[in-house]
Amino acid sequence: MRRKGLASMAAQTVASTTNSVDLGPAAALSCRECGHRVPLGPVFACEECFGPLEIAYDFSAYDTEELRKQIEAGPANIWRYAPLLPVPADVADKPNINPGWTKLVKADNLARELGVTGGLYVKDDSGNPTHSFKDRVVAQALEAARAFGFTTLSCSSTGNLAGAVGAAAARAGFRSCVFIPHDLEQGKVVMAAIYGGELVGIEGNYDDVNRFCSELIGDPAGEGWGFVNVNLRPYYAEGSKTLAYEICEQLGWRLPDQLVVPIASGSQLTKIDKGLQELIKLGLVEDRPYKIFGAQAEGCSPVSVAYKAGHDVVRPQKPNTIAKSLAIGNPADGPYVLDIARRTGGAVEDVNDEQVVDAIKLLARTEGIFAETAGGVTVGVTRKLIENGVLDPTKTTVVLNTGDGLKTLDAVAGTGLTATIRPNLDSFREAGLA
Repeated sequence: MRRKGLASMAAQTVASTTNSVDLGPAAALSCRECGHRVPLGPVFACEECFGPLEIAYDFSAYDTEELRKQIEAGPANIWRYAPLLPVPADVADKPNINPGWTKLVKADNLARELGVTGGLYVKDDSGNPTHSFKDRVVAQALEAARAFGFTTLSCSSTGNLAGAVGAAAARAGFRSCVFIPHDLEQGKVVMAAIYGGELVGIEGNYDDVNRFCSELIGDPAGEGWGFVNVNLRPYYAEGSKTLAYEICEQLGWRLPDQLVVPIASGSQLTKIDKGLQELIKLGLVEDRPYKIFGAQAEGCSPVSVAYKAGHDVVRPQKPNTIAKSLAIGNPADGPYVLDIARRTGGAVEDVNDEQVVDAIKLLARTEGIFAETAGGVTVGVTRKLIENGVLDPTKTTVVLNTGDGLKTLDAVAGTGLTATIRPNLDSFREAGLA
């Protein structure tokens, strides 16, 4: 009853919104389960079956070569892909944090350590404005919030999203009020608070925070609020597609053979797959097989557990891991992740906290990239998949690092000085450093 009530409420909201809003090639919202369509609006669930809604596009007028030229002539951020996103054509002229076009690092040193011979790359999204991939999805959600006349930007967050919302709202002149679990890493709390918006800690885990936000949407107190990962979720999620677009363009308009993607809600992985499929349909890349692997921390691995057991249903877990940015015990897109992993011939794997820390240090030591714990999860899972013979080391592989290690310093707190010496050469030599 509760879910049906939310769906009905959302339908009433969107009933007053017409397709007169300018969101570029976006044509409608379509249910991923039953295909039911509704006009573009701030609605996230199908009124017919409560399945998730996502953006449906009209790309029929595009010429492949003209589109490629337009993209390559575009700005060095996600708006180079504006023709493929639910945004107005003049999006680059509006105040936004303009994330994207982050480095695709050819990780030859790491490849040697892992025994990869087919080419290993790290898509390093720590280079975004607030140092995580969440800037992509928030920038996208902000444009929807503008179109629908919202005045407050909000979210439920495990940390990175809170900072991205705070920064984007400040830049665009929106009020922000974000909600986080009360026990997040201090670095993420400070980064979310510094932008001047309201930051509210909720006693509980992320799933408790998310439930509260769903309730607030249905209350008069939430009127005029755009929750980027709730009532704006269909638009927000499209920002993750730009990772797929950039990877393929940076590889010379070529699909990678294998991708390793971290799983929190699962939305990032599903939208990367959607982005790859769109590039194929548009003729921007050659249609050939690729595999997508999902990565979780053992202390919050509901999708990995379901995959290994051969289940289609993801059973929620109570998170207990240092990888707090991935600590979503009831991932909304979990079942779709399972579908994609199986359809592409990939897999879903997990690593424990000790392996996460080892992988963070490995990536830093080999490639000079300091990843947050989610990056440790993807690198750790990549190593495990290779050791288990699941991931093919002779194929081109892209591993995602979605955030900066400065946000999760506690995870590697034991790392420090090699030695303390007196300021003379004898002391230097005594320490064995000569």
